[in-house]
Amino acid sequence: MKNHSAQNFSSASNRSTESILKKTISKPWLWAFIAASLAFAATMVISGGQGGSSLFYTAMTFASFAAIVGLGQMLVITLGPGNVDLSIPATMTLAATVALKVMATESGMVPIGILVVLVVGALCGLMNFGLIILLRIPPIIATLSASFIFQSLAIWSNRGLRIKPPEIMGQFVTGGVLGIPNVAWIGIGIAAVVWVVMERSITGRWISAIGQNLRAAKLSGVPVNRVRFGVYLTSAILASVSGFLLANFSGGAALNMGTEYMLMSIAVVVIGGSSIAGGNSNVPGIWGAALFMFLLVSMLNSYGLGAGVRLMLTGLIIVVLVALASKPGDLR
Repeated sequence: MKNHSAQNFSSASNRSTESILKKTISKPWLWAFIAASLAFAATMVISGGQGGSSLFYTAMTFASFAAIVGLGQMLVITLGPGNVDLSIPATMTLAATVALKVMATESGMVPIGILVVLVVGALCGLMNFGLIILLRIPPIIATLSASFIFQSLAIWSNRGLRIKPPEIMGQFVTGGVLGIPNVAWIGIGIAAVVWVVMERSITGRWISAIGQNLRAAKLSGVPVNRVRFGVYLTSAILASVSGFLLANFSGGAALNMGTEYMLMSIAVVVIGGSSIAGGNSNVPGIWGAALFMFLLVSMLNSYGLGAGVRLMLTGLIIVVLVALASKPGDLR
């Protein structure tokens, strides 16, 4: 009798373990982190196994900028087909340029600079949504058009000058705690907040519902326009924050500082496991994909490949993953 009970317990335990393993393997975010781990290992092999801790620290730093803008882009894409924010690079540049100009290298002006970043982001998000809802312009066209305006404002305010950040901000963004960069802690904190919103709040369910079936969401009483407004506003604010951090890290705001993040923000969403057709988000995957993309670039740099090859490979990865993840009719 005891042996029979023990066998039943062992069988149940095995089934439980198999069930947990299957659920874990089925998580899209897991593959993004596996890809990042493989890229890290490949880079270490190329470098002869030296500088592992330095590579990890650098990867966490640069992945933070991509992860922050990627989280905003993820929210927009989750709204469904046709929703994408192409104004992210220009928003990053405008917010960083204006904030650094206001702070004028004065440490005492940092709180004002942060407030400027949030205000600029909110205004950019407001303009994006205004073009979409009031003029009924498709989101892709609206955000692309707005980006030219934002970039022009950045050029006008910058006047070709590269204003240095306050020393205290430079020290903060290049520093770290417990072996993790400060900018990474900020990115992780933002990701945690977005995860709670998407997985544990009615707002997250509304965003997913709109992406899954817009008509059904409207009929069920979801405040569609209010939710869309909040999403585009959030995306612009996160782009502003990322641009501000990047400008302080790199020693000033440059007019082309956000260029690579247009493609990067979409790449981390797709590679991270979110549905390009909308209705399904994946917050942890954003971080895994951001780490993978940086480590992939590092690996390609180790082989001496140029920026053109890296951009081409990034685009190819996105196309392949979209093709693999999409079902017939997904993007209609």
